[in-house]
Amino acid sequence: MSSNTPQRNRPVLTTSAVALATAGLMAFGLGAASAHVTVTPASTTEDGYSQLTFSVPSESETAATNKLEIELPTEQPFTSVRVKPVEGWTADVVTGTLPEPVTTADGATLTEGPLSVVWTAEAGSEISQQEYQTFSISVGRLPEAGSMVVLPATQSYTDGEVVAWDQETVEGAEEPDKPAPSFVTTAAVEGDAAHGGAAAAAETPEAIDAEQASSSSASAVGWIGLVAGLLGLAAGATALVRTRKA
Repeated sequence: MSSNTPQRNRPVLTTSAVALATAGLMAFGLGAASAHVTVTPASTTEDGYSQLTFSVPSESETAATNKLEIELPTEQPFTSVRVKPVEGWTADVVTGTLPEPVTTADGATLTEGPLSVVWTAEAGSEISQQEYQTFSISVGRLPEAGSMVVLPATQSYTDGEVVAWDQETVEGAEEPDKPAPSFVTTAAVEGDAAHGGAAAAAETPEAIDAEQASSSSASAVGWIGLVAGLLGLAAGATALVRTRKA
């Protein structure tokens, strides 16, 4: 009798361990979908181009997100801004007079530039509760290494509510309630676009669309993994119940 007891317990322990591990992976995956408006740069290399992808969740329980505005830097303005189309949304790059004239690295003086990008939902395309949408722009050139690129966002809802994601994040301090999307530029390495090397083509606006396609494929794989985790958790729970009944 005693020799059989450990063998009977072993399937229960193994099944429980699988269930706990799967639940942990699920929690990690769901927690990774932050409730903040965030930005993910495809590249952060100084003097290069990058695709910036904004992830926008809808948090209201009574209304849907129907507008997003991203403010662009004006002290070191982008000289190129291109918008990736989003089905059901219209996009507008707003240009205007810069607060102060800016002298570029080649000696040119800029008095006007892109100030913001505004996406507006068409009827039926709003982001409802428990949904999110991504919006991408191609920008360049990025400022020198070590620069904090801050891109304040304003999220509008169908009931008139407006949420400003514009609070500065300070390194070492607690994250604010409504942090502005931001990232820090990095130094170019030998061969990067800033130095005319082989990586130049990889940071051009034309190449960014191909990179987005690859990123979309990776996202699809992530969702497949999440579904597999859910199925694994269900199978583990079923096996646990059957083992206990046995």
